[in-house]
Amino acid sequence: MISWGIGSKLPLKYMNQETHNSKIVNKPWGYEYLVYETNDVALWALFIADQHSTSVHCHAKKTTGLIVLDGKCEVSFMSDSRIMNPLDKVMIRKGLFHSTKSISENGSIIFEIETPKDKFDLVRFKDNYGREGKPYEDHTHQKNKEEDCLWIDGQDKEYNFANCTLKVHNINSVDFFKNLDSKEKIIFLNGGILSNDNQFVASAGDIIENKSILELIKVFPKVSSDTKILLIEK
Repeated sequence: MISWGIGSKLPLKYMNQETHNSKIVNKPWGYEYLVYETNDVALWALFIADQHSTSVHCHAKKTTGLIVLDGKCEVSFMSDSRIMNPLDKVMIRKGLFHSTKSISENGSIIFEIETPKDKFDLVRFKDNYGREGKPYEDHTHQKNKEEDCLWIDGQDKEYNFANCTLKVHNINSVDFFKNLDSKEKIIFLNGGILSNDNQFVASAGDIIENKSILELIKVFPKVSSDTKILLIEK
């Protein structure tokens, strides 16, 4: 397996579970594995080899967010495409067909977060590897994770991964964001920013630049008590 950098070692309890927690899923374009999950969200690390691409697919029930950690990608939709460099991000609504292609000699590493978590919510439209209309890969495409695979346990902690620094923070005040650079990239892992009537205006699964958060908290100066975020720095 290609080394992605040093993270925390995967706890033994996850190595013994016959679930996605303990598996690497092999893909014709590379591979992916789960690095964090709650009842609501799942965060996956994807490696896409140079000039390889995911299928053109959509998710009927979930929203996904992508952020490039290392390498360079082209994310395409039905009518346009965009080039994404490290720390570029995109949120993809339900039902939006898209594909991601690596255009880096050493491949690309991406985080994908899904809300709600459901890896089998997948509709493949076109595919370079003959998987049109086929479901998500079954157990025959899986292998056990290696001990150096990244696992984020949700505690306040720092990880080095894919030439990035990842920092988990459990926060209880919007003042935390005021002390960050406006260009910081933030993934909400749990909780979020609340409106005056306690509706989420930024919530688990969102990938947001702090510049936008700083604008939001001028009007909505409250976070839920269970808010957990992941900062990603290059």
